[in-house]
Amino acid sequence: MKALVLLSGGVDSTTCLAVAKEKYSEVIALALYYGQKHSKELAAAEKVAAYYNTQLIKLDLTPVFAYSNCSLLQQSTEEIPHESYAGQIKKQHGEPVSTYVPFRNGVFLSVAASIALGQNCSVVYYGAHVDDAAGSAYPDCSSDFNNKMNEGIYIGSGRKVQLIAPFVNLSKKDIVATGLQLKVPYELTWSCYCGGEKPCGSCGTCIDRKAAFAANGVQDPLKYED
Repeated sequence: MKALVLLSGGVDSTTCLAVAKEKYSEVIALALYYGQKHSKELAAAEKVAAYYNTQLIKLDLTPVFAYSNCSLLQQSTEEIPHESYAGQIKKQHGEPVSTYVPFRNGVFLSVAASIALGQNCSVVYYGAHVDDAAGSAYPDCSSDFNNKMNEGIYIGSGRKVQLIAPFVNLSKKDIVATGLQLKVPYELTWSCYCGGEKPCGSCGTCIDRKAAFAANGVQDPLKYED
């Protein structure tokens, strides 16, 4: 069997790639640019794909998200929050956080399913997990979303492609634990929403990343601005 993995270059997707490489004889990766304020993650995805000797397909979906004011995007008038997700969620009253790119995972997974069919891949892997889904921060990371998308992709692909989110019921702490066992090269990854020389250490994803490594009793291999 052949697998396609959505690879952003961050902790979750890189661990996802490592898991897929353990299970499938042939794996390809897909990196999608969508108009972010920086391209550090894409550069990380290239390094990760090279480390795993994995074919990397790159696409630019910027026009799809040009109508959004999500704080991650180049055209946004919003600043990226430097606060924990827990703090952001409290202020949102059940609405997604400002770094939620509208239906991004839905778009990404649809594109991935189409490419998977063309490349004879039977599965699409992606790294959604419970921490991102918590409090509807990122509603397209929830297990309910995953189940419905899997059903749609399976039916829409003529029952040839299935969606697999191996971490959808796990935390980032659990993902890092899995990656440490698989000797994932986390020094090659990038998670920060800011595009500085070093990760800022204070945006939501930096805070979560540092906490996940600390919870596993290890030092994050990246050095932070803070």
